[in-house]
Amino acid sequence: MNDKSLAFIFPGQGSQSVGMLQELALEHPIVPGTFQEASDVLGYDLWRMVADGPSEQLNQTEYTQPAMLVADVAAWRVWCESSPLRPAWMAGHSLGEYAALVCSGALSFTDGVGLVRERAQLMQHAVPSGVGAMAAILGMEDAEVVEICGQISTSDAVVTAANFNSPGQVVVAGHKSAVETCIEKARSAGAKRAVLLPVSVPSHCPLMAKAAEQFLQRLQKITIMAATAQCSVVHNVDVSVQTEADAIRDRLAGQLHGSVRWSETVAVLASRGVTRFVECGPGKVLTGLGKRIAADVPTEPLYSPDSLRKVLEMING
Repeated sequence: MNDKSLAFIFPGQGSQSVGMLQELALEHPIVPGTFQEASDVLGYDLWRMVADGPSEQLNQTEYTQPAMLVADVAAWRVWCESSPLRPAWMAGHSLGEYAALVCSGALSFTDGVGLVRERAQLMQHAVPSGVGAMAAILGMEDAEVVEICGQISTSDAVVTAANFNSPGQVVVAGHKSAVETCIEKARSAGAKRAVLLPVSVPSHCPLMAKAAEQFLQRLQKITIMAATAQCSVVHNVDVSVQTEADAIRDRLAGQLHGSVRWSETVAVLASRGVTRFVECGPGKVLTGLGKRIAADVPTEPLYSPDSLRKVLEMING
């Protein structure tokens, strides 16, 4: 049964932590079982890495992206064991979009794991270490940040808005020198905070264009079953719902170098009748963002036995 007022949203890179989903795994064997399925694809013990660390390894893009996809899907499988209710809508923040596609039935889990591993590797190798950077700009209008980026950015020193996360929170990405200049100008223009983020890959900016071309070739070999998906997935790059496989491939490739329009995604879902969001996966990042985007629409995270009970209470009224 699909509930048109319910949307499941999936977190991406940045929500990972050593020990994530451990409590949920104690009550739901499907959690470590899901990680074992992924380990068979990846060729290493992903569950042990998530359970024991070290955090330095888990936080490397090459390992973070598969770990977060699998964690999101594991949380979804727990939900499917716990309730017959299914959302009519799904979306995921950046990497989380792959979890949405897997959980909607548009993409197989095995293909999803392989895709995000390759995505991570292409992103990691697209820009030499130390050349790219990302920064969070807080307390400014989206248009102000876009204007500052436009003033600074050149062909040799690119900086663009990468993530529109919520009103007053924009992430920029590009060449490190341009990102640092953007930070200075944002502070001078009145930003509450403007800080470099601890990432090695400048995601969602033109520096990823070549990686996107290579990734699209990989996507052509993947079966996408959009026509039989169980719910609608809203895509980051243009806030659209697509049902054709090639259209979805184009948006997944475009996401690598295009902005994540998360504020619009949540707002559009709320405008289409969504009255409850569930953040399905580790952490509470999207729950926090949701309070600033659509404060009147409750969001509950699902990552532990206690949080699962709260989600069930919200759903069951």
